[in-house]
Amino acid sequence: MPDHHHNSEPHSCQYFAHSANGYGSWHPLTDHLGSVAELAGEFMQGHRAFEEARLAGLLHDLGKYGDLFQARLRGEVQGLDHWSQGAWFALQKRKAIAAALAIQGHHIGLQSLSKSELRRLEPKALASNHPLQLRLSEEDLAVLEGRLVEDGLTVPQPTTTALGTSIDSRIDHMLDVRMLFSALVDADFLDTEAHFEGAADGKRYRSPGLLIQSEKALPLLLDHIEKLQHQTQAATVVAEVRHALLEASLNAADHPPGLFSLTAPTGSGKTLAMLAFALKHAQQHGLRRIVVVIPYLSIIEQTASIYRSIFEPIFGEHYVLEHHSLSGRGEEKSAGDNEGEKGELSYAERQRRLLAENWDAPLIVTTSVQMLESLLSNRPSTCRKLHRLARSVILFDEVQTLPANLAVPTLATLSHLAHEYGSTVVFATATQPAFAHLHEAVQSHCVGGWQPREIVPEPIKLFTLLRRTEVRWENPGEGVTWAELSQSLREHAQAMCVVNLKRHAKEVWESMELSAIHLSTSLCPAHRRKVLDTVRERLKHRQQVHLIATQCVEAGVDIDFPVVYRAYAPMDAIIQAAGRCNREGKLAGFGEVRVFLPQDEAYPPGGYQQASQITRMLLRQHGVDGMRLDDPDFVTAYYRRLYDLNKPEAAARTKELLDFIKAGSFPDVARHYRLITQDAINIVVPYGECLDQFSALCDEADRKGLTVDWIHRARLLTVSLYRPKMDDALWDVLIPVKVVGRGDREQNEWFIYAIKEHYHPVLGLVPTGSLNNWIA
Repeated sequence: MPDHHHNSEPHSCQYFAHSANGYGSWHPLTDHLGSVAELAGEFMQGHRAFEEARLAGLLHDLGKYGDLFQARLRGEVQGLDHWSQGAWFALQKRKAIAAALAIQGHHIGLQSLSKSELRRLEPKALASNHPLQLRLSEEDLAVLEGRLVEDGLTVPQPTTTALGTSIDSRIDHMLDVRMLFSALVDADFLDTEAHFEGAADGKRYRSPGLLIQSEKALPLLLDHIEKLQHQTQAATVVAEVRHALLEASLNAADHPPGLFSLTAPTGSGKTLAMLAFALKHAQQHGLRRIVVVIPYLSIIEQTASIYRSIFEPIFGEHYVLEHHSLSGRGEEKSAGDNEGEKGELSYAERQRRLLAENWDAPLIVTTSVQMLESLLSNRPSTCRKLHRLARSVILFDEVQTLPANLAVPTLATLSHLAHEYGSTVVFATATQPAFAHLHEAVQSHCVGGWQPREIVPEPIKLFTLLRRTEVRWENPGEGVTWAELSQSLREHAQAMCVVNLKRHAKEVWESMELSAIHLSTSLCPAHRRKVLDTVRERLKHRQQVHLIATQCVEAGVDIDFPVVYRAYAPMDAIIQAAGRCNREGKLAGFGEVRVFLPQDEAYPPGGYQQASQITRMLLRQHGVDGMRLDDPDFVTAYYRRLYDLNKPEAAARTKELLDFIKAGSFPDVARHYRLITQDAINIVVPYGECLDQFSALCDEADRKGLTVDWIHRARLLTVSLYRPKMDDALWDVLIPVKVVGRGDREQNEWFIYAIKEHYHPVLGLVPTGSLNNWIA
């Protein structure tokens, strides 16, 4: 971090970046520009754009040298643009295109990588017609440059820049702009925060994140794996496969950074084996952090708690960071400088920055939505973490089925991240998506294309060894009623049934005459953990247990039933459900998986139904004997159909997104690159077993409002759901958690549920009305 500077009173310095903090110290502009330049350069160290990042830091608030902006700090003027002048200077005088875009976007979000849009940054054009109806803090660039120089700052010419002279928009170029933007925004946020958190002796920077220390962390993980192997009751063949997978992962870690795939059957210990790969790989190649990306909210807390139990006793509580809010997505809509009446950073904006994670931790656990949508975002608070992905290992555990129109942009972005920023990207799954056939399509957007190195030399051998189930496919033309399904389930002492919707899970549970156990994301994580503990205990002691669950149980949840029923679904979901059947290989014969069609056939929104139809189509084509779920080649054929870019709908939607990329429109790309089309909100619920914690969180929310610490503690009692429509009665029972400060602002992402009776001891949060908008 830059040195702690003492912030002078306004009369001893002419130009300021920010008004007084709590100690009455103002923030000199020269100090802010110098510090942000130093930090931004540090964040891009080792990349060809590191000098350009320093340049962006020096120029990002150039407009604050304008007299009007200084008047703004005294509360005399409003509605100013102080960023466009620095952007124009970077573009015209230093030919630094990425820096210009980053400077322009550091309040209003990244805009457009196109000649015509960049020309609009010209001060005279903005003075006569500003797109946001703002006034420039100073129109004459020479005046601003003169004051910058008088303040003792010089503006160097970078020897190399992120884009060179190219204003040709492509996926890889857009990522280069976002990475530089990330370095600038994080540096700006950190230095501004240090000023406002400052004391009498000057700025106070937050403590830097811990180092990964992989040479110490890897032995801890290997010890943990060895203990599990000693405690396991798994069949010998299962233990052998797990050992073979770990060995293959450790051997592959010696390869240079790049793209990898890890194909291994469910229950083979992938999650820990790939972490072992990552730690050894980081140690061998000097990589800085590991990001574990998981498709489902429901298993993040399980994964993070395992990692904490291994590493926190040695490294402390900040070694593992969970980041999985589904909020703050889409494009940036701000159209101003986010500063208060007197030009100080508005309290709401300061809180937003404090709450925006910057991933300064050695081991991060996050969701596919958070990771991938951030990589294609244009928001300052969302992009601030992206520079941390350089020289990192990014593990995609159970790669979720990407919507077909997003496959090529996603793979091209990740490929460029690996090749240009020295990172390693691993796709690990039991159902390896067949992205290899997309190599040429990906290569047209980035040099590297998509040709990952396989970590396991011959994955088919592991699948053959670990064949533990037989799948019975019910006739998809004949739907079963819930009463028929319940009767069939009761024929088994221990059975799990996985359905596609929460509404279905509730109805099956009711048809079982309430004797079954229910699991879905209507339950908060603390409740889900208790349910899974109960299920495991009953399974272990061979007691009767019927679990009715949504697909939240499928990936990464370590349970082992002799019989599993699965509603028709995408092929990968059926394979995952089968992975919870005879998982430890302890049965004398095979476990039984039954795939059935509910009479009330319904699916979650998006591509889920289309993928389910492909499963049924393959069954019609190949017959029951041809549905070889343990054969990676057969599964590859399924994915080739799913990601058939020639299908009219997929082709049209892919073209729409690629057209926005070609046009260089960051806001349109952010708006249309959505893994989940609906936005979500977080609701802290009154789970009966944790009412003391719930009350404490409510009291603290009243007193202190929303803080990072409060969010971390609220996670265990949080249920996410799609944002209801404006006229939905649900809003009547949601209390927004305030952002405490001037005027106590409301935010629209975190809420407390007001009626305790709506949290059911088995079904979780069941508000009156429909269950359809609840995330499965």
